[in-house]
Amino acid sequence: MRAPVSWLRDYVAVEMPLDELATRLSVSVAEVEGIERRGVADSDGNLGLFRVGKVLEAEKHPNADRLQLCRVDVGEGEPRQIVCGAWNFGAGATVGVALPGAVLPNGLQLEQREVRGQLSDGMILAEDEVALGTDHSGIMVLPDAEPGTPLGDVLPLVDDILLVESTGNRPDLLSIYGIAREVAALYDLDLAPLDVSGGQSLGPGQNEQVDVQVDDLEGCPRYIGRLFRDVSPGPAPIWLKARLLAAGMRPISNVVDVTNYVMLALGNPLHAFDFAKLHGGRIVVRRAQPGEKLRTLDGVERELDPSDLMIADGDRSVALAGIMGGEETEIGEGTSEVLLEAANFERTGIYRSSERFRLRTEGSNRWEKGVDPYLAEPAATLATQLIVETAGARWVGHVDVKGELPERSAVRFRPERADEVIGLPTPADQQEELLGRLGFEGREDELIAPSWRALDVTREIDVVEEVARFRLDEVPFTLPTRQAMFGALTPLQQLRRRIENVLAGLGLVETYTPSLRPDDPDPKALRLPEPISIELAVLRTRLLPSLVDAARANTELGARGVRLFEIARVYLPAAELPEEHRHVAGIVDGGWSRAKGVVESLYAALRAEPVFERTTDELLHPGKAASVGAGVVGELHPGLLAGSWGAFELDLEQLLAATPEEVKYQDVVSYPPVRLDLAFAVPEEVAAGDLVAAAREAAGPELREMHPFDVYRGEQIGEGRKSIAFAVSFQSPERTLTDEDAALLRDRIVKALAERFGAELRA
Repeated sequence: MRAPVSWLRDYVAVEMPLDELATRLSVSVAEVEGIERRGVADSDGNLGLFRVGKVLEAEKHPNADRLQLCRVDVGEGEPRQIVCGAWNFGAGATVGVALPGAVLPNGLQLEQREVRGQLSDGMILAEDEVALGTDHSGIMVLPDAEPGTPLGDVLPLVDDILLVESTGNRPDLLSIYGIAREVAALYDLDLAPLDVSGGQSLGPGQNEQVDVQVDDLEGCPRYIGRLFRDVSPGPAPIWLKARLLAAGMRPISNVVDVTNYVMLALGNPLHAFDFAKLHGGRIVVRRAQPGEKLRTLDGVERELDPSDLMIADGDRSVALAGIMGGEETEIGEGTSEVLLEAANFERTGIYRSSERFRLRTEGSNRWEKGVDPYLAEPAATLATQLIVETAGARWVGHVDVKGELPERSAVRFRPERADEVIGLPTPADQQEELLGRLGFEGREDELIAPSWRALDVTREIDVVEEVARFRLDEVPFTLPTRQAMFGALTPLQQLRRRIENVLAGLGLVETYTPSLRPDDPDPKALRLPEPISIELAVLRTRLLPSLVDAARANTELGARGVRLFEIARVYLPAAELPEEHRHVAGIVDGGWSRAKGVVESLYAALRAEPVFERTTDELLHPGKAASVGAGVVGELHPGLLAGSWGAFELDLEQLLAATPEEVKYQDVVSYPPVRLDLAFAVPEEVAAGDLVAAAREAAGPELREMHPFDVYRGEQIGEGRKSIAFAVSFQSPERTLTDEDAALLRDRIVKALAERFGAELRA
């Protein structure tokens, strides 16, 4: 919610420093994300260069048909000559003038200059040039004022805007008045009461019949309709347009702008119909009929559902209740009769229709959170006053159809309970006074919640929270005394920490990437029905694609030696909800060997033995990919990222299963090992891991180490075969092995590999 401070001052005296106000609101009410300064810069005397001027003469420029040459009194004794391109004014008009040296909101600094041979000593201002509107078709013609008056005294040239982030349970903060109410309570200031009459009344005999029928009082417990005649559509006054722009809304026309203004001011959305376009001159609030359609103001024809609450006339639906009006009854330039709707709608139905149509509006956003059911009348009153003032209309008819409005909730409250929960003593009379400023009323041992808080204050603890938020800035910064500490990390949490430490120690950097991606390698991956963007549309089933994107982004910025890892959830397709698994994945510059080394080190730290088997994976290089129990490791497919990259992705639960629960101590072998290299020629499909497993089985525990260090293919080996060279180490914990012992163990290995794989010892 964008809350202009000048607008807040209509309801409460905001005289405290804005930084202080923002801090107190953030602590006690809702976060204030910042304070935005809007309009003309108020520094170095810049604001004083904007003045009210009186046009003394306005004639055609002698050298340009489309320009006027004006003489303007700006309170300096001698008038200034100004060249202007607008023609919507003449001599006698009161205008806004910026003098040479003035800096406009867009950063342009004015200078005295010649225009087609004539000196222009300033600028006559249009509303968009001082950020008060969007119109540039003509200059601002102001009410009569003394020439030379600071323009800031006549128009809101400068305003500060509080950027308030209200929470979903506080719809009352989606209005200027709601925020003003909180400011008044925080600082114990007077709050301007809501006017239910507005100084407007129907004249004698002017209460024309307004035909409103509510068929669904549960969906619409109240509907106020007011009829206006002699409406003159046109631009809204500059002050009103300026407030709408400051609050983040685009001005449209006086009648429409009034409805938006009242919604922002009080929090109750309104709608205005062109009464002449309503068939039968009546309004019916009902559910949609089967097969019914409506073209809404955004130009989309929508197929309605019988659950949708509609505003209809005598023949057809004309608006989606609480969400958006229809094109056929839109206010236009030819509108002269207006029916104003000030209603209250049940929030759940509005939310469901808004979600089904994927149509979120300022109105639906408020209705679905719950608007004060007693706010319709003050909203209608303020709108009536403004429509009469800004559109020259006559209020000629009124109707108020209502069912049973919800009662204000009664909540049990004990002041001593508040002290116990908050931890700071607050006298009972002070608690009563604080709650009274927030609109609560006492009744014996109960409190009656205000109507605008009926949805979120339903329990005693909710009232305690209201007292607490007044005392938050008094809470001392101390840690609670800890009597005992219970709990421990789960095995999966312990595993995650060990993995993080190992990978960080190997030089990898942890990264965090979104769980949502534009696509996924698995075509069955869960796709969101309504993603917030096309880049965040699918729940990922793998971590590697996200790491590839991260590595690409880093290398494009000139990074070298990139090594990244991530531990996060993946979402595997299932019958209903996806299955969530935690994976660890990494990508390293350097290819297959680097990734394999990382995985081997990880398994070693977990006291587990990796078994590498040839596999295929669409993200990895064909022929350079291996499965390793808990996942895959290999060289990244060259089509995914330029260069030579190694990658791996492992399932944490499977890693945990491979990790021994107990690590048993083995004495250090003090006898020297016998080392030798063995090279075997084997068929191409035989994996090195299978050869190592068979060798261990044949040689027994005295084969301490056996790992491949070279693979050779060539004519000497023969087609369809390869030679794998292993570094072998024999060692006994009981004695020093002799060359004869090593030869015997070697012969066992050679025999076993020859029998099982047709291996030939080459060297």
